[in-house]
Amino acid sequence: MVAKLSERDIRTLKIGVVCVAVIFAFTFGVKWLEHWAQVRKSLSQMRTKLSAVTGDEGRRAGLASIVPVFEMPEVEEKQKYLFRDKFNEQLKKARIDSEPLQILPVRKAKQAAGYKVLVLKCKAKCRLEQLFDLLAGMKENPYLVGVEELKIQCDAKQAPEKRQDVSVDLAVSTFVR
Repeated sequence: MVAKLSERDIRTLKIGVVCVAVIFAFTFGVKWLEHWAQVRKSLSQMRTKLSAVTGDEGRRAGLASIVPVFEMPEVEEKQKYLFRDKFNEQLKKARIDSEPLQILPVRKAKQAAGYKVLVLKCKAKCRLEQLFDLLAGMKENPYLVGVEELKIQCDAKQAPEKRQDVSVDLAVSTFVR
């Protein structure tokens, strides 16, 4: 059938195919360009919002200073010593004399898949200000996950100036692999 077409018919078909292609390109191309313009506008708005949130370096540094530092958990034996040493250092910094730390058996973490929880238990007698210093400085411990137990007891029968002396039971935890 193509062989029966004249040279003029073939040229007309070629021009017709080109015209159909131009019509499709114009119809769908305009829609695509409009969509692309919306995407570029949305992207510029998001970048503006992001720059407003991140702000300058000073503000970012200020945020980083109040966020606790956290080290990824190590294997159980290594993490146990790292955590215990850092916690002992914090106790000494707060000037708290405690009994030797007890390491409780490791248990599986309910919400941290793949990790276990190691708990250190501490019993001490100290002044209330020293305990507050310890609690305020706990965010500096990169291995600390949480305070599991905090029990503070003071003897009400003591003289008013001695009521600042408290007995503390404290359990802190970390993750281990």
